[in-house]
Amino acid sequence: MKWNTFYNCDCIEGMRGITSGAVDLVFADPPFNIGYSYDIYHDKLDYRKYLDWSAEWINEVWRILKSDGTFWLAISDEFAAELKVIATRDIGFICRSWVIWYYTFGVNCKRKFTRSHVHLFHFIKDKNNFTFNDDAIRIPSARQLIYNDKRANPKGRLPDDTWILRPQETENVFTPDKDIWTINRVCGTFKEREGWHNCQMPEAVIERIIKVSSNANDKVLDPFLGSGTTINVAKKLKRKFTGFEISKEYFEQCKKRLKNKGH
Repeated sequence: MKWNTFYNCDCIEGMRGITSGAVDLVFADPPFNIGYSYDIYHDKLDYRKYLDWSAEWINEVWRILKSDGTFWLAISDEFAAELKVIATRDIGFICRSWVIWYYTFGVNCKRKFTRSHVHLFHFIKDKNNFTFNDDAIRIPSARQLIYNDKRANPKGRLPDDTWILRPQETENVFTPDKDIWTINRVCGTFKEREGWHNCQMPEAVIERIIKVSSNANDKVLDPFLGSGTTINVAKKLKRKFTGFEISKEYFEQCKKRLKNKGH
């Protein structure tokens, strides 16, 4: 398998072709098993089958990660608890952070409150040895911005583990006066919207994850490429990248997107 390219294949098949302990960072945004209409994947598996499949691909993530590697997982309410248990209790990951990504432009629902958040699990293999570039993601603190307190750390502070996403924040989504992540879902009017994938991950989310959990020239992998956001951001940030996409149509669109970005 080569780096700085990606493959049209099943993610488990693809990861089995990677040497154990070769990858620095994995970001995964798998199907949520909620009945979303993908072009070829059936997103409504039997409960047990979905969990077994999840355990299989997460096991491969564990295998290919370096001992100091990091695994970020995006998942919805329906299976967040189950996948956390699989990753930690069954496979051995340590959950370093459980982030709630909240977006104010939510998904309209019937007879229930609007769906407006996703869970982001930050998993590591070794609690004493993992990449966390805190200076790369620090923000000004209230002591700096409001109270002008000379005791404030001039580097700022780390964000909290709730990231709030607003539709009006498109240029500078991480506002300096807040300690939370301000990034919205990629909506139809956004200029980064590709238009061919309805579950496009915002570049700002991936950018912060890659900055904090990897270094230049590190190897970043996305098992479920979807709209190709991870590989585009990894390329921009000078990381080596690869990933897998089972859909031929999405794969071809990812190739066009990567070429057109021209990082």
